[in-house]
Formats: sequence, structure tokens, C-alpha cells
Amino acid sequence: MIKYYKTVGNRLELMEKAAAGCWVSVVAPDEQEIEFLISQFGLDAGFVRSSLDEEESSHVEIEDEQTLIIVDTPVAEVHKTDSSLFYTMPIGIIITDDYVFTISAKDNSIITEIENGAVKNMQTNMKTRFVLQCLLKITSKFLFSLKQIEKLSYGLEQQLQGALKNQELIQLLGLEKSLVYFSTSLKANDVTLEKINRGRVIKLYEEDQDLLEDVLIEVNQAKEMTNIYSGILSGMMDAFSSVISNNLNMVMWRLTVITIILAIPTMVFSFYGMNTNLPLPYTWFASLAAVLLTVIVSIVLLKKKK
Repeated sequence: MIKYYKTVGNRLELMEKAAAGCWVSVVAPDEQEIEFLISQFGLDAGFVRSSLDEEESSHVEIEDEQTLIIVDTPVAEVHKTDSSLFYTMPIGIIITDDYVFTISAKDNSIITEIENGAVKNMQTNMKTRFVLQCLLKITSKFLFSLKQIEKLSYGLEQQLQGALKNQELIQLLGLEKSLVYFSTSLKANDVTLEKINRGRVIKLYEEDQDLLEDVLIEVNQAKEMTNIYSGILSGMMDAFSSVISNNLNMVMWRLTVITIILAIPTMVFSFYGMNTNLPLPYTWFASLAAVLLTVIVSIVLLKKKK
């Protein structure tokens, strides 16, 4: 799908066709739309294909007065088991003389939020500022996703004490995997932003320097949060494994105690039933002996537990 947006009176307006100074939003294009972008706007075919490659890492390329900036963005996915998985996918930003293109292989919440006016003072005709505002929004989304991971891990921690199953452990493993994705993507995005900061990728204006610094600060903050949460989750998984093992041991101990207690009456009655010439060969004595032995063994086992 291809949409055209342009700032009109400090508001982002949807246009019917492209005009100079507009933003072209491309989401999950088909082959015809890809060919249209290449033929109509003269976009580099390699740039378009790279933007749609889900395995493409964050980087910057310049070719024939066109600049390609690929950055990784966070994506949240909820599985059927109600477990959340976070991963990253690339978004390509192509800057030409007249337009700014954002190209995504799938629907992306960041693009949708920008289209709905989530970013204030968005000026599509100011290409450098527009790109920096998009990068700031992407970085803010990383921080938001990290806070969600923190909340999910805290909820799983509350369930840790009585855990006997592997479900919570698998969910923690998924969150830890998400943090690995985030860490890798943030490092690549940081390198890309440093290249932009040198002023060799896009023309930087003095009034946009503060905005770029905000982006760099938030990226570093996201990297630090990712490292901290990774350490916390790693320790939590070790603790989780120990708790599950201990809980299982307690269950096995209880079952063993029950088995021993139930075996005592059986042994007593079997002994009296299979032998002769025993002292006090009466049913009441066998019953009393079985009860007394059961009580004594139970008391001994309870004291050992304490």
C-alpha cells in the first residue's frame, strides 16, 4: 500500500497523489507497487529491495543523490499461549530531492502512529527534521517495549514461588530472546546514528542538532536498559529453575511419606495373616499395632522435615 502525506497548516494531511515535499509511506507493497516506485520516482531498485528484506541490518547507503537509511524497529507479537514475544524488523527511509519514503515489509505500529499524527510538529518538507523525528519515534518505541518486558517479567516473578510447570520458564526464555534481538538491533542503530551525526549522510542543520542529540541519548538509554534487563532475566531464569526443582522435590517427598505410611498397616496385617504362634494373635492387637506404628512413623518423618 502506498500513501502520500504532506504537512498542511502544521497538520499531516493524506494526499491523493505525490507532490514535492511530501512523505510517501509504503507498507507491504506488491510487485506492481514496487515497480511503480522504481519507474515513477526513480528509486534505486536495490534500495527498495533492501528495505523490504526482513533480514537486513541497520546501515546507511548513498547512491545517485539518493540516501538509504535502514533502521530496526521493535515489534510485539502475542502468541496463542498468551505469551508475548518481541522482535525487530527493518524500516527503510529513502531520501531524494523531492520526497522522503518509508518502506516496510509489514504493517508497523510506528508508521501507523506517525500517520495518525502521534508526532507533533511533523514537517514533511523539512526532510532532515522529518527523518530525525521518525528515528526519535522508533527509539521511543524501543523504550516503551522494554518497559512492557519489565512488566511481563515482574508478573512472571510473582508466579515463581508456586511454579511446577515449564510455562513460566518458557515465557521467560522468550523475553530473554527478545532482549537479545533488541540488543543487537540497538547496537546497529547506534552505529547508523553516529554516521548521521557526522553529517556525511544527510545535511544537518543547527536547529536539528538538539533533536539528533535526543535520539542518541535515548538509544544509549535503551541499550543500557536492555543490558540491565538481560542480567535480571538471566538471574531470574536460574532462580526459576531452582524453584521448580525444589517444588518438585517437595512433591516427591510428600508422595514418599504417604507411601511409607500406607505401607505400615499392610505390613502388620500381612505379618499376622501369614504367620502362626504369634503373641496376642487378636485382630484388635494387630489393628492397634498398625495404628501406633503409623503414628510413630508419621511423627518421626514430620520432625525430620522440620
